[in-house]
This record gives sequence, C-alpha cells and structure tokens, in this order.
Amino acid sequence: MNSSPLPNGRLLPDSQSWNSSGSDEDLDVEPGPGPHGGVAEFGGVLSKWTNYIHGWQDRWVVLKNNTLSYYKSQDEREYGCRGSLCLSKAVITPHEFDECRLDISVNDSVWYLRAQDPEHRNQWIESIEQHRAESGYGSESSLRRHGSMLSLTSATSGYSATSTSSFKKGHSLREKLAEMETFRDILCRQVDTLQKYFDGCSDAVTRDELQRDKIVEDDEDGFPNTRSDGEFLHNNNNSKEKLFQCLSHKGINGIDFKGEAITFKATTVGILATLSHCIDLMVKREDSWQKRLDKEMEKRRRVEEAYKSALSELKMKSHFGGPDYEEGPNSLINEDEFFDAVEAALDRQDKIEEQSQCEKSRIQRSSSVPSGDIYSSVGSHRFAEKVEEMVQNHMTYSLQDVGGDANWQLVVEEGEMKVYRREVEENGIVLDPLKATHCVKGVTGHELCHYFWDTDVRNDWETTVENFNIVETLSDNAIIIYQTHKRVWPASQRDVLYLSAIRKIIANNENDPDTWLVCNFSVEHENAQPNNRCVRAKINIGMICQTLVSPPEGNKEISRDNILCKITYVANVNPGGWAPASVLRAVAKREYPKFLKRFTSYVQEKTAGKPILF
Repeated sequence: MNSSPLPNGRLLPDSQSWNSSGSDEDLDVEPGPGPHGGVAEFGGVLSKWTNYIHGWQDRWVVLKNNTLSYYKSQDEREYGCRGSLCLSKAVITPHEFDECRLDISVNDSVWYLRAQDPEHRNQWIESIEQHRAESGYGSESSLRRHGSMLSLTSATSGYSATSTSSFKKGHSLREKLAEMETFRDILCRQVDTLQKYFDGCSDAVTRDELQRDKIVEDDEDGFPNTRSDGEFLHNNNNSKEKLFQCLSHKGINGIDFKGEAITFKATTVGILATLSHCIDLMVKREDSWQKRLDKEMEKRRRVEEAYKSALSELKMKSHFGGPDYEEGPNSLINEDEFFDAVEAALDRQDKIEEQSQCEKSRIQRSSSVPSGDIYSSVGSHRFAEKVEEMVQNHMTYSLQDVGGDANWQLVVEEGEMKVYRREVEENGIVLDPLKATHCVKGVTGHELCHYFWDTDVRNDWETTVENFNIVETLSDNAIIIYQTHKRVWPASQRDVLYLSAIRKIIANNENDPDTWLVCNFSVEHENAQPNNRCVRAKINIGMICQTLVSPPEGNKEISRDNILCKITYVANVNPGGWAPASVLRAVAKREYPKFLKRFTSYVQEKTAGKPILF
C-alpha cells in the first residue's frame, strides 16, 4: 500500500488525505470503495503548479479510493506520494479562461493542474465526479456518519437561555413570581379541602338514600322504626319527625364551606391580579429585550464579516504567487499591486547587488583589449550581411536629433544624462523605443564599447542577468549569446537570444570623432530554442560611443582629463508577453538611468591609471 509522508515522519494511507493545513478534519475521512468494487483507479500525467520560481511541472497523478495523489513520476510510485487530497470535501473548478486547467481546493489547500488538452481535462473531471459519487458523500446517512446533522432545538435553546437571564434581571418581576408560587400553594391546599368537603357530601347523600329506602320498607310492614340512636324518624299515624340530624354550622367533618369558598375566590383574584402585573412588566421590558437582541445580532454580524474577511485574506496569502497572480490580461492582481510587487522585488535585487559588489571589487579580472583593426571589418559568417545592415541603421537613425517630428519625450534628466522615449503599443504590448544620451569624462569610446561587449566582465556590472552562455562564436567581433534575466514577480521570467557585434566606424574625414558601436539584436539558433519556463523577449539595442579630445596645454601629453566620451544608447525591446503598460514604463524610467550610471562608473574605475585606449 502506498503511503504519504507526514511532517512528523508518520505514513498516511492513500485512503486518507493530507495537505498543508494539517487539520484533523482533513484526516478524518471515510475510506473509499474496496478493491473489488466501486470506480476503478485512474492515473496519468498532469502539469502541477509548484511555485512562482519553478512554475508548471509534470507530475504523475493517481485517482483512487476517492483520493487524489501525485508523484514526481510514475517510476517513483513505490517511494510514496508527495501529497494527496481527499475528494469528499474538495471543490473542483474548471478554469474560466484556460481550457486545459482545473483547480482542486480543500479548505486552504489548492492544487492547480493542467491537462495536455481540454479533452483530457474533461476526462479527469468526470473521473473525479464518479469517485465522489461512489463514495456516497452528501447523502443523509453520510451526513449522519460525519456528525453534520443539525439539532432542531439548537436555536430555541439559545433563546431560552437569553430569556431566563432577562427574567432574573427584573426585580419586581421576580417578586411577583414568588407571589405566584405562594398563591399556587394556597390554591392547592384549598382545592384539597374543598375536594374533601365534596367527597363528604357525596357520602352523606348516599347514606341518606339507603336510610330512606329502609323506612319505606318498614312502613309497608306496619311497624314503627327508630334509628340506632333511639330517635324516631316516622310513626304509624304518618306524622313526620326529624328525618336527619341537622348539620351543624361547621358542616360535614367540621368544614366551613362558605369560608373556604370566599378564600378560594380571593386566591384566584390574587392570581389573576399578579398575572396581570407580570404581563405589564414583560410588556414594559419588551423594548429593552428587543434592543438587546438587535445589539447582539449586530455584534454577531460584525464578527461574521470579520471572520470572512480574515479567511479570505488568509486564503489569498496562501495562494499568493499562484498562476492566477502571474502577469497576463486575466491576472487577479491589479496594476497598483503589480507595480508595488515589481518595485519591491527590484529593491531587494538592488540590496543584494550592493552586498555582492564588495566581493566583486576584490576580484581583479584582467581583460585584454585587442587592437582596433580586427573590429573595423564585418568578418565572414552567415549573419555578416545582417550585422552590416544593423550597423548602418544605427549610424543613420540612432544619431538623429530628438527634436522635430520624432515625438521623443524627455522622461529623465540627471546632469549630462538625458533619457527619451516614444510611446508605442502593438496588440496591447508596450514597445516603447528608448534613447539615452550621456557624456563621460576620462574614458574613450573604444574602452566603453569593449567593456559593454566583453562577456568576461559581463557579471561585474550587469545586475539583471541570472545566467548566460555563448551559443556560437561567429568571428573575433561577433558572438551569439543566450541569457536569462532574473525574475521579478509577478512578471514572468524572460530570456533572450541575440547576436552581439562590436565595430569601429571608419571616419569619412579627419574631423569626425573616433566612433565605436556595439549592436545587439535578436536571432534564432537551433541550440537555443524557446521553452515553457521563460518568455522569449526580442531586442534591438545599439550603443554608439564617440571620443572627443581637447588639446592639452603646451607640450603636455594627452591625459584622461582631455578625453570626453559622448554616449548614445538606443533600445527597442519587445517583452514578449503581457504586463501593465504603466508598470513597464515606470520600470524603464527607473532602471535605464541606473544602468547607464552603474556601467559608466564601472568603466571609469577599471580604466583609471591605465594607458588610454583609442
């Protein structure tokens, strides 16, 4: 029997469920149908969302005994499942937009699953529903077994407790109730007394009827009769004497019937008066009781709303980072939250970079700089014509003035550095061209372009790249690079495959400044195909560096104080996916100036005290 590992090391049978909540409720489930009956086991490969770093991963998923379990692969089933869910209380939700996806949730545990196509997704949903139906969960008997039947007296018992406490708070009402208890005792005694009287009367009437029948019989025989006490009741000449001994004023058995009747009447009048008083008191307190009830109901409503809000927030936190919060037009995160999350992630990366910068500065890398002759030609390779075309386009259009009808907008100005952009969108994707100009003292265009192009020192100044590798070396001045950028959640991770070429531009006349250029543009290569882990971005970037030299005083040699490099940086980036336009523009406005300042400061530091490289 396969088992699931629990956090404390115990093994959990497949017929039970365990999730991240760890609640006893999740473990207390009914066993599913036996191996000789019920729905057959169902299994297959589904993509499961792991986390925002690794994204979707293929897992072997098994549906058995009303329990859904998953394994890293089919071959690893013997090692036990990595998690399981009991489907009795699960909620299965087909995704609204993704036809291959279904979400299964139990309490605060949610599994995001994707099938290879909508047909397979429907098969899984049907199989899950069959297992749920076979388990019998939801019937009346099942509810009783789970202890979920509600007591019909639960509501009235709570109200009765409230009513009792309300009675105790009324002092006058308590006194009247005590009076009612006294009246009840008196009334019970009076009823007993009167009952005895009525019983005595009934016995006397019975004896009288018997005596009268006996007298009649004696008359018929012609003999006078006497009572046992010797007193005549009737004589022969039909003269009547006392037939019965007169009752005394005490009546039968010494009971004063009239007095008892008066007392009984007084008692009933007292009871009626006390009841009337009680009714008046309860009517007077009805308003206060109603107000108290309304207050308690309002308090309960607020508590329930707070509970629902807290539960919703808890679920959001537990699912935050799920696929529904990734970038995309159907993302559950709004633009403000998206920007806040991106900005927070960038701030964290900056802090990490500051800490690692100290370690980088201790490592001295020597970067040999070849002579400029090898950079003045295109070279012979299959992308040679494309490189030449891109170089000519940058030299023609990138150096044009930002004024006129170009619609460039100045977005950042910090000293000598100015950043412009033109707002362009295509199919909802931001494709804003960006142009930056900057002047750096003490370095040449050759030095700046060399450090920008050289992959040996790329990680010293580049902070957004996670890793990169050279896919192919085309020539001494052209290479194809594949690199992945650090993910900034909730945006998807990006990768880019591009050709990077460095060129020295031949001057047309002696007055033209010494000009160097690095152009990076996207290409395709069989050894670096797009994958599902990253979104492939497209780039066309050019860095043009022109060296301006001011004559030194007298016969002094040219020093770095006489050198000024004018930088023109142009970037056209297609992010390859969807993200809020306002967020992309805000990030570009923040990151491009930081990149230029960081890179130029790095080159100034590296070239300080070294011979000038023209």
